[in-house]
Amino acid sequence: MPIITIFGATGTQGAAVLEHVLKDGTYTPRAVTRRLNSDNAKALIARGIEVVEGNLWDKESLKKAIKGSEAVFGNTNFWDPDIYPANPKSEVTQGKNLVDAAKEVGVSFFLYSSLPNATKESNGLYTHCYHVDNKAEIEEYLKASGIPYATICTGWFMENLWNFGSLVKTDNGYDIPLAIYGPEDKQIGTWISHDFGQAAVKVLHRFKENRVEVLGKAYPVVSYRFTYPELAKAIGKALKKEVTFTTLETTGSAELDEAFTYGAKFGMYNSTPAPNPDLVALGVKFGTLEEFLEAEVVPRFA
Repeated sequence: MPIITIFGATGTQGAAVLEHVLKDGTYTPRAVTRRLNSDNAKALIARGIEVVEGNLWDKESLKKAIKGSEAVFGNTNFWDPDIYPANPKSEVTQGKNLVDAAKEVGVSFFLYSSLPNATKESNGLYTHCYHVDNKAEIEEYLKASGIPYATICTGWFMENLWNFGSLVKTDNGYDIPLAIYGPEDKQIGTWISHDFGQAAVKVLHRFKENRVEVLGKAYPVVSYRFTYPELAKAIGKALKKEVTFTTLETTGSAELDEAFTYGAKFGMYNSTPAPNPDLVALGVKFGTLEEFLEAEVVPRFA
């Protein structure tokens, strides 16, 4: 089987892609990690998955990791301590290293996890949303490289409810305390483990079937569109407990505050319905909000 090299395979996005690649069986996954001796890497190795070392600061290590692959799933982590908060623009360097390595090795297809350009989308109003704009800049570099590519894009990770403490226990039930977003502001939600991984696999399939259809195309993985009071109500119904929403003044991070303000005031993927019909047409079976709550939230919080 052809190989797809998956970067970030021990993180939320990469792990979702890895699991769906395994389930699908069309590609053999190769997971990339910075440390083969990490617990997450050892767990993948124990499952019989090929795991190789690669460092996004070191292009030669990336070429070795990618060599022999037909496809690459690439993403970069703005929240890496080497990048944020000390040098937030350096994420672009990592992304360019990855693109250069893929081009020099000669991969057939590069699937990149991207985001919109907040500076452009806001007409220059918000210019410090680095974790968003960096990925858009890397995408432009990928486009200019000539590598056959497509992008898949995320909204707010639904897994943030437990991975980042966005659902907090109270005396009467739970609360969603979130900065900047008001009760009327719409949010885009992506069920990463269920929908994002599927989307990656389906785009890979369509590339093999009809590459012209997907080349250069962006696929926002829009699972849900909601206000946070609507989400709180749905969670409360699933848990049979009171769930409230509280707007906080700040995240404690100027970068995140600006990114949240951009998202709340301008929105993301405004022309894309939920679920994204382009991905539905490729065969993605999006999970409903009720299915997400029953599968992920009830076992953790009930």
